[in-house]
Amino acid sequence: MDTKKFLEICSRSNNGPTVSKEEWDLDYVIGEVRELVDEYGFSWDKNVLVPTDEKLLDQIFEAAERLICKTGVFNITTGRIIKFTSDEIEEGLRQMKTELVMGEGKDAVTLYARKIEDKRDPVIWAGNPGCPTPEEFFYENVLSTAKEPIVDLLTCGSLVDVDGFRVEGNHPTEVLATCRELKYLHKALREVGRPGMGMLAAESAVTELGDLAAASSNMLRPCDAHLVAMFNELIIDNGNLTRAAYSLEYGMKNASLACTMVGGLAGDAPGATMVMIASMMAANLVCLADYHLCHPIHIRDVATTARGCLWLQSVLCQAFAKNAPAIIVCDLWPKSGAMTKEILYEVAANAIVVTVSGGHLEGVGSADGRVPNGTGLEARFMGEVGKAVTRQGMTREEANNIVLKLLEKYEHVFSEPEKYIGKRFDEAYDMATVTPLKEWEKMYLEVKDELRSMGLHI
Repeated sequence: MDTKKFLEICSRSNNGPTVSKEEWDLDYVIGEVRELVDEYGFSWDKNVLVPTDEKLLDQIFEAAERLICKTGVFNITTGRIIKFTSDEIEEGLRQMKTELVMGEGKDAVTLYARKIEDKRDPVIWAGNPGCPTPEEFFYENVLSTAKEPIVDLLTCGSLVDVDGFRVEGNHPTEVLATCRELKYLHKALREVGRPGMGMLAAESAVTELGDLAAASSNMLRPCDAHLVAMFNELIIDNGNLTRAAYSLEYGMKNASLACTMVGGLAGDAPGATMVMIASMMAANLVCLADYHLCHPIHIRDVATTARGCLWLQSVLCQAFAKNAPAIIVCDLWPKSGAMTKEILYEVAANAIVVTVSGGHLEGVGSADGRVPNGTGLEARFMGEVGKAVTRQGMTREEANNIVLKLLEKYEHVFSEPEKYIGKRFDEAYDMATVTPLKEWEKMYLEVKDELRSMGLHI
């Protein structure tokens, strides 16, 4: 999209219809979504998390397009609606990238639009994305992921302190945290001999100030990506429009991020899926998305490994693959944390669903991303599961059967999450060698054996 067209869309934030946040939620989201769900008769079977219903894939995509053309997007900064025409939405879909080179030189990797049951491996975008991480072991945490050969692209947690001072938004600490984050990332990549690896970074940015401070050729490079978020549900603000605008001149890649709530304003999984698809359609225009991150949140269980979130990720990836090929990267945020077998069951289930449905893998946001209880080991495991799915040519039906077995092994976590929150990174890894403790490695090997017995050739 050229600058003039983007600025014209942004200008609608100042002259579009005025509504309150309450009116937006009640009338534009709840009302419109319910009407479409009822019209199409959408429902879901909680034991079919990887659907094969071709009619469903077409209809939910069609319904999402009707929704975004009718509602538009609410700019919460100005209190006005950014409206789109159907031609604009269609043009945005046609212009979605189906290939995108991330990184540079020998370490460059090409993201691509995957197909349903694609035999090509998913790209493994690994780290502990956005998880609040103290500076005392931030670098070692990043290094634990960067050193895994299976990892293609790197992301990280967010620094919660700099030199002992708590990071605050729109404050000098935010600028310093985001810049230091990038220095730690580059240091890790140099140490493992992959300096050109692409990144999704500026995770420590609380506001757009952090993104812009880190955008330079020796920190957040044009070959890297940053987040341009949309809020729940179908909401943008001037800060994220600014994030998107910077890429027009600088060239940095924009990762759209919608975190639609399953069980929230859009209702259960079908309504939430419709809203997430609509969010991505809008993100082509307001976020200038180069690729799309899919991160559903369950209203009670939060994690992407809840049944409704697994169904959403599967249907969304399949619907785009069938109707408008795009680069979809799905976040994996399990409920459990490092040093528990449950996190590995969750990662396996989520990775199987996403891979067979046509998405790429990003994570792992261990323990809901609430605490720094993530390590490079579960990122390795995520990649191994994803590649096993493609290399054995797994079907959607086979994937569904294995996922149901895995759910039996981890679903109890949602009723007592604190019991499975796991251990901090520095309690799961040897900090001198940045390698998993023997106990953690043993759990990992035992779960791999269990997966083999379930039919995964890992």
